[in-house]
Amino acid sequence: MHYFMGLYDKPFKLVEAGEKTVEVRLNDLKRQKLKIGDFITFNKLTNPFEAVTVRITKLSHFPTFKEMFQAFPADALGSKDATLEEMLERTHVIYPPEKEQEWGTLAISIELSEEY
Repeated sequence: MHYFMGLYDKPFKLVEAGEKTVEVRLNDLKRQKLKIGDFITFNKLTNPFEAVTVRITKLSHFPTFKEMFQAFPADALGSKDATLEEMLERTHVIYPPEKEQEWGTLAISIELSEEY
């Protein structure tokens, strides 16, 4: 399958450069459909015509973002200079704690793809 998702500028650039190898999402109904080997095209939110396509290499489920962030190196998450608290604060702006509790979280391990 092939999915489409948006990214803010900084994470988009890191994915495009192959530096961000884990994308962080809620494990909501849309993300529950993802499978290893599927493709995701990320569009830059500030310019939807800019896109990068990746292949899913691994899916890791966690009850909380905190547990997820503790399980991966910060640079893989695109946050090499951030503390755990800063990472949580930024993530909770996008995904409120209530939604985190409702759905749990999903770490999507990715690699750049030339197939799409």
